[in-house]
Amino acid sequence: MVRSILNSRASAIVLAVTLASGPVAAQQGDRVSAIDVVGMQRIEADTIRSYLSIAPGDGFAPESLDKSLRNLFATGLFQDVKLEREGSRLVVRVLENPVINRIAFEGNNHVKDEQLTGEVTLKPRTVFTRTKVQNDVKRLLDVYRRSGRFAATVEPKIIQLEQNRVDLVFEINEGQTTYVQAVNFVGNKEFSDGRLREALRTKEERWYRFFTQDDSYDPDRLAFDRELLRRFYLSRGYADFRIDSVTAELSPDRSGFVVTFTINEGSRYTFGDVTVNSRLPDLNGEDLIPVVTTRAGDWYNSEELEESIQALTTEVGNRGYAFVDVKPRVERKQAEKKINVTYAIDEGPRVFVDRIEITGNVRTVDKVIRREMRLVEGDAFNAAKLRRSSQRLKELNFFEKAEVTNVPSEGAQDRTVIKVDVQEKSTGELSFGAGYSTTLGPLLEVSAKERNLLGLGQNLRMSAVLAGSKSQADISFTEPYFLDRPIAAGVDLFAIRRDMTSYSSYNSESIGVSARIGYQLSERLREDWKYTLRQTRIYDIEDDATRYVTDQEGTTVLSSIGHTLLYDRRDSRLDPTEGWYVRFSQEFAGLGGDEQFLRLNLGGGHYFNLGDQWVLSVQGTTGYIFGINDTISINERYYVGGDNLRGFETAGIGARDSAGDALGGLWMWVGTVQLDFPLGLPQELGLTGKVFTDFGGLGPTEELAGETIDYDSSIRASAGVGITWRSPFGPLSLDLAYPVLKTSYDKTQYFRFNFGTRF
Repeated sequence: MVRSILNSRASAIVLAVTLASGPVAAQQGDRVSAIDVVGMQRIEADTIRSYLSIAPGDGFAPESLDKSLRNLFATGLFQDVKLEREGSRLVVRVLENPVINRIAFEGNNHVKDEQLTGEVTLKPRTVFTRTKVQNDVKRLLDVYRRSGRFAATVEPKIIQLEQNRVDLVFEINEGQTTYVQAVNFVGNKEFSDGRLREALRTKEERWYRFFTQDDSYDPDRLAFDRELLRRFYLSRGYADFRIDSVTAELSPDRSGFVVTFTINEGSRYTFGDVTVNSRLPDLNGEDLIPVVTTRAGDWYNSEELEESIQALTTEVGNRGYAFVDVKPRVERKQAEKKINVTYAIDEGPRVFVDRIEITGNVRTVDKVIRREMRLVEGDAFNAAKLRRSSQRLKELNFFEKAEVTNVPSEGAQDRTVIKVDVQEKSTGELSFGAGYSTTLGPLLEVSAKERNLLGLGQNLRMSAVLAGSKSQADISFTEPYFLDRPIAAGVDLFAIRRDMTSYSSYNSESIGVSARIGYQLSERLREDWKYTLRQTRIYDIEDDATRYVTDQEGTTVLSSIGHTLLYDRRDSRLDPTEGWYVRFSQEFAGLGGDEQFLRLNLGGGHYFNLGDQWVLSVQGTTGYIFGINDTISINERYYVGGDNLRGFETAGIGARDSAGDALGGLWMWVGTVQLDFPLGLPQELGLTGKVFTDFGGLGPTEELAGETIDYDSSIRASAGVGITWRSPFGPLSLDLAYPVLKTSYDKTQYFRFNFGTRF
């Protein structure tokens, strides 16, 4: 028999009240001689008696009977309860709630059973109650509303079984996704509706958003959008910005929402006077000014304030002050549109970290989370370090949610408990790719990656790429906390095949292993070391090749150690919009093997945010390789052209022999000035435009100087335009470049197209 739970009825309380106000009340002077329990199936009679507020020898008081009835219903074990008097005996008649045999879901296509099972509180072999079922219905509806299905309905049904058991079935009608039809703004003057929409996570419904659910309506996401909009304005100088209201109106046919933000932008401010006021003994605030990142005359930026607080807290802590409290005190000068900032450094409350409680991590072991915390048990509590801990956990990209809070420790006013609540997400990736590169030709790629191997935070990657002129297979393993210290150690196994016949008349294949180790010397400065053992074979040399190439045939072994220093002040390493970096690297080959050389490289770049997604970048790299007691093999030399000098083919400039083969060089330098700008299309499409100029030069190998047919180390340069698309299938780049400085024997290439390649 199947029946709807919401249509069932219960009359126990009505019967009990009638009993208590009727004959029992009239004879309340009588005493209870015994209490009989009938109707129970699984629950012991003594257990039921323990919930009663009346015992043998007590009178039949209405208050005691009423309280007993309520106690029994409060257990959630009974569907119905009646209290009856038979002479001087009290009879308790119970109808137990059934036990759930299994829980099933019907009609769900877009949400998997596993996700719905994790949401409901009722489980098999637990007691069935109507209240819990109704609560679970609400939780299931919330799941669908979070995915944008506001028309979904859930109807619970039960199937009666023998032995007072039931099957619980949730019949689901998922309905259609409720999309956001429009996002409007009222009160914005400085930024267009389109620019503000790009700052939000919620997007308007469009046909090309089939890879995301951001265009489905989600009230939780809308609350997050309020914060994103606030950050957008506060990071651009609008310190008085406020959101007056956010409304979401459902269309009459329930097919979509119209979201309206009513805002007040306020005035735009710059930083005025920036000072540091220290109340700590023997600590002069003026000495800390260089640590502060906010500068007078810059546009006000709330993110810069937080960075300065972090920097000051760290610096003061390094000087031996454990209990500090850094607070920015702002003074608005509305007439001048300036904000004076004083960083007040006071002695903080003497509170220590009692313990750290971690919840929500099912797969990730505790130590992976603890090592990202800037505070440990026994440390002096510091709010800035607590915020930094939360940020570091989110940057792991292991968790959907990572919240770090603190609460007072019970019974100890000078102690605090740090609570870390995380929600894990999938960290494995399996990808297949196809594409085309002007340099490499058509390519296919398959890769598997696990960023949190066995919950230990380790990284394992395996990939294979088959391309027209280069194929590669590699396995890479990284332990980010080697020996439980913040040292990233790893090993790489690789095999590479290159077809160089198009510009140097030979093929090569390499197989080898690398061991690497890296660590942060400071927040911005990183150092890396790498040892490489590689065997390379040069073969299939074309018949018309000159001796400069034929002499390279055979197998060589390279044993080298490399070292890199990177100072990075970019806002993002993947997609920088402002800041700068400098990289210096060296490689010494000669620890055994056939190759003996010293290679030095120096590179850097600066990014300028011109506003509204306009980014100007200036980058350059130079290098020199010194031979030690031997010549430099052709595959270790520098080559310029292609990706590092657009407008020219790969290895398109530099020394060439009589057969026209590129011979590489001992030194090189290349530079780029590029302006990236929006194309007026929605930001999530990932399309941006660019104009650029590339320039560079390449010097010959020492032993070939004066002997080559064609050689000119003068500057080459090109100018061009292009489009970049960060597509769901991989990065795509189209460049059209024209050489403006070249020689007669350089090999030019006006158009470059790269799609899906990650070399």
